[in-house]
Amino acid sequence: MTGVGTTPREIRLPVAWGELAGLRLERPGRPRVVALHGWLDNAASFLPLLPYLPDLDLLLLDLPGHGHSTHLPPGAEYDQAIHLHATLDAVDALGWERFALLGHSMGASIAALLAVAAPPRVERLALIETLGPLVEAPEQTAVRLRQAVAAARALPDKPLRVFPDLDLAVRARMQASRLDEIHARLLVERGTRAVPGGHVWRSDQRLTLPSPTRLTEAQVLDLLAAIACPLRLLYADPAQPYFTDPVRRARLAAVPGAELAVLSGGHHLHMDQAARVGEWLGGFLAA
Repeated sequence: MTGVGTTPREIRLPVAWGELAGLRLERPGRPRVVALHGWLDNAASFLPLLPYLPDLDLLLLDLPGHGHSTHLPPGAEYDQAIHLHATLDAVDALGWERFALLGHSMGASIAALLAVAAPPRVERLALIETLGPLVEAPEQTAVRLRQAVAAARALPDKPLRVFPDLDLAVRARMQASRLDEIHARLLVERGTRAVPGGHVWRSDQRLTLPSPTRLTEAQVLDLLAAIACPLRLLYADPAQPYFTDPVRRARLAAVPGAELAVLSGGHHLHMDQAARVGEWLGGFLAA
């Protein structure tokens, strides 16, 4: 693969704990964009969208523990700070001082937080299906901590699921994410590795653990109000049960000047309706 033109190439970027992997589409002189995928997805999530984006200098990043990126060392936890620093490590390795962020789901949450944490570096945000992180009601704080610690202590005894046939993994992903076979296969082919007897998920099992703590909704609204760069957002209709329409509209209202479009469809709009997503977000990212 050339990496220049329309076909991305594999890339490895060194970090303190290993390597960040991704797909690189080099177009020197064009607007620089980092694409951040959703939870348990990988960089291939954005491949269907590429034909519908304008000429951009693109990095499709595998977040830590996802895709081909290195798992965190034993004892480390996958929290928001890890993903923020990983994204900054990746752009630093490329020599990018300023860049835009294209994020889906968890990746959109990371992108919004990065715009707050490092405002001089983030030029604009194009977000799909999420604005800000998941929250917890204050009265559930102790329960969440107990559940998270218990789950973490039990994880070493949990065996990896082996799929004798890759098609079985594709069907499992189709069922879990309501994706069609073509798009599920993109994620599965990048998100699995061969082992004796079949294939297992590449992603770190620790990514499935519940977070020991979460922010409150009031804290998230305060963070979102600090976003100073242009933001364009795309929601799916119907809303996800964990991110209800009243909540997501209240969050949108917290960001001055944010623009919204709503499309009927599922959570992976950028895969299922790539042309329409590209139409809404592509020109914005190229501005």
